[in-house]
Amino acid sequence: MVFADNERSNLKYDLKPISSVCQFNLIFKIDNETSFGIHNFELINHKQSMKIQIINGPNLNLLGVREKSIYGDSSFDTYFEELKSRYSSVQLDYFQSNVEGEIINKLHEVGFSYDGIILNGGGYTHTSVAISDAIAAIKTPVVEVHISNIYSREEYRHISLTGKNCKGVLTGFGLPGYKMALDSFL
Repeated sequence: MVFADNERSNLKYDLKPISSVCQFNLIFKIDNETSFGIHNFELINHKQSMKIQIINGPNLNLLGVREKSIYGDSSFDTYFEELKSRYSSVQLDYFQSNVEGEIINKLHEVGFSYDGIILNGGGYTHTSVAISDAIAAIKTPVVEVHISNIYSREEYRHISLTGKNCKGVLTGFGLPGYKMALDSFL
């Protein structure tokens, strides 16, 4: 694959990945007869890895146990380990609380130093002006996630007080909704 072509010098840079870890063979082609290469060249990314905080609200500690027909039979801890493995270059942190004030405190704690927050406020999504205000007060973008489709459930779940202050809202995609939210920050 030709990475760049400088027409004035007829110099071509050919990057060929030899592993998934930023290691390349560089081949410089001067003309049809002359080329030279640098093998096992490592690209160094000086940017620190992204920091993403996942915050789950009330009753989400019971995933895999409660209402399996709605939420599935996998625990969030198991899913979180899969996410960490898949996104090993991202610093992923997880916090769960059934207490509204603890969720607000966590938003305040990470809301000025992280690159993104994925929030599943659970039932607080529909009732908490305080969590909505906390999202509005911080600088870090928030994506709201719901495992079930809140619009296909009870009418009181159709209203999200927190969603208006979020970068986006994902609802009804199951646990993969967290991956979708994570991808939106990358």
